[in-house]
Amino acid sequence: MIITLIGMPGAGKSSVGKRLARLLGYTFTDTDDLIIHAAGTMLQDIVDEKGDMGLIGIEEQCILSLELQDNCIIATGGSVVYSERSMAFLRSNSIIVFLDVPYNAIARRLSNIDTRGVVGLKGRGLRELYQERTGLYAAYADMTIRVTGRDRVQDVVNRITERMQAREA
Repeated sequence: MIITLIGMPGAGKSSVGKRLARLLGYTFTDTDDLIIHAAGTMLQDIVDEKGDMGLIGIEEQCILSLELQDNCIIATGGSVVYSERSMAFLRSNSIIVFLDVPYNAIARRLSNIDTRGVVGLKGRGLRELYQERTGLYAAYADMTIRVTGRDRVQDVVNRITERMQAREA
């Protein structure tokens, strides 16, 4: 089984993905790390130099070149939903899990939003971006995990594994 985590920056995709992979004995891939490695620079530098579409293009190339193997967890960048090709690839090869975190929790977690390499912020605020993206995440998700601002990483991992077991039953 391959599980792909999607959601806003700050939703906990990497933290949850690492813990879930450890629990299940799966491999873990963070696509933000792949983008940074491929570009040789940080996400914010890509946005500053090449714009939002530059980052989305590199992200798409990295995702479409993934050599997927069974038993892995993929944590995507928050902007992955802006690429239909990336999402079609992930949807055909994995179960897509949306970590749905309330806006207030995301806003608290993103104190570094201006240096994080977030696509889509130019000319609008985080709330507007959140509203746009949550609709996209929900549309692509096979499963939505509601996460409160108080949930621990292990709580979220437990919820995912419970839902996966119920799905297989």
